[in-house]
Amino acid sequence: MNLINFSLIFMFISGVLVFSFSHKHLLLALFSLEYLVLVLFLSLFMFLMNLGFELYFISIFLVFTVCEGALGLGVLVNMIRSHGNDLLSSLSVLSW
Repeated sequence: MNLINFSLIFMFISGVLVFSFSHKHLLLALFSLEYLVLVLFLSLFMFLMNLGFELYFISIFLVFTVCEGALGLGVLVNMIRSHGNDLLSSLSVLSW
């Protein structure tokens, strides 16, 4: 059990580090956010299974995760159509 907790903490910290260092492309930032959501889902699933609770909250969490992913892809497509690439350095506040 201790090894699983250590691996979840390591996965979360590595995901946060990748998110904080992927400041160049929007797609990399979205991938790292999805990785963080998957780690959070796994840790929440393990926590609820250990306590023996119902898993209705997991399904609600997955619905919001899918909505977040669809919103991120919509923003990415809109940015590529308007700017031609997904570089965050080419964005300016005045263009939106």
